[in-house]
Amino acid sequence: MKKVSLADVAKSLGVSKTLVSLVLNNRGDEKGINKDTQQRVRDKVKELNYKPNQFARGLRIGKSNTIGLVVADISNSFYAKMCRSIEDNCTAKGYNLIICSSDENPDKESELIQMLVDRQVDGLIISTTQKNNHDITQLKKNNFPFVLIDRDIPKLKTNYVGVENKLGAKNAVEHLIKLGNKKIGHLTISPSHLSSLKERTAGYKDALKENGIRVDTSLIREISFENIKEDVRRELKELLSPPQNINSLFVANNNIAVACLECFKEMNIRIPQDVALVSFDDIDAFKLCYPPVTAVVQPITQMGEEVVTLLIDNIENDEGFQSKQISLPNRLEIRRSCGSFINEL
Repeated sequence: MKKVSLADVAKSLGVSKTLVSLVLNNRGDEKGINKDTQQRVRDKVKELNYKPNQFARGLRIGKSNTIGLVVADISNSFYAKMCRSIEDNCTAKGYNLIICSSDENPDKESELIQMLVDRQVDGLIISTTQKNNHDITQLKKNNFPFVLIDRDIPKLKTNYVGVENKLGAKNAVEHLIKLGNKKIGHLTISPSHLSSLKERTAGYKDALKENGIRVDTSLIREISFENIKEDVRRELKELLSPPQNINSLFVANNNIAVACLECFKEMNIRIPQDVALVSFDDIDAFKLCYPPVTAVVQPITQMGEEVVTLLIDNIENDEGFQSKQISLPNRLEIRRSCGSFINEL
């Protein structure tokens, strides 16, 4: 079926396109258009099922009521839940959402940001993977509304919504220490320059130092985002063997934790008898697997609420770009994988 145009509506009524446009934009009274004529226009629009071209309308009024979201990896359940929360909050506030995934690729992220700006989105929410921060700096320089989520750029004062990564990691590792573990390995993931990952590693180190345990850098290993399971298998074999001989493990995100569970099963490693496990990030499956996995729970729903509110405030604020940093608390959900039998299923 041919899409009904504004001209089709006007022709069927014997009026001008300008008159139809004024009525649809609620300017009929302002322009002195007869009430009956206005009603005839609305009835005809409904009859013909006319849908306005939102892109053209956005160009005309300078506002598209659309927000662009760039996440690092939409296949990760953390980002999938975040996208849902952001979408729900955008809808509630009258905005549409375009969701894109950079796949942890800085070049792809740069292309996505440019594409969204070209499509006249009103603002951006970005979980950045960039190291040189060129695109983010340009957005700020151009006074374009945006908010960083999950990953901050400490050297650049800008809008940001995230969690207390360092404290969350510190609490998780201290829990392992309280259970008698001292040889604690740490698996992080590339790209390691990301603020969230650096903060989690810093929290791991702080927990060791404050409890009189020497930080052994040979127990800290970086996993490649492109080869998670293969890298985890290789690093676990080394960490569980002399001279490392770890008895517990703190991992930086849920993808690594899932890979660890798979590899432990293949290697006949028992949790927590042979090695205790704690993950930063929680997923529903962690409650269901055996043993259930202890994890740092992030307030994903609240993050979505905060980031949308902050961005729309900036979009609708005539004073221009504002910088605000929001860091939300997280909590440690204690389950059996760390050797504690609290909250046993």
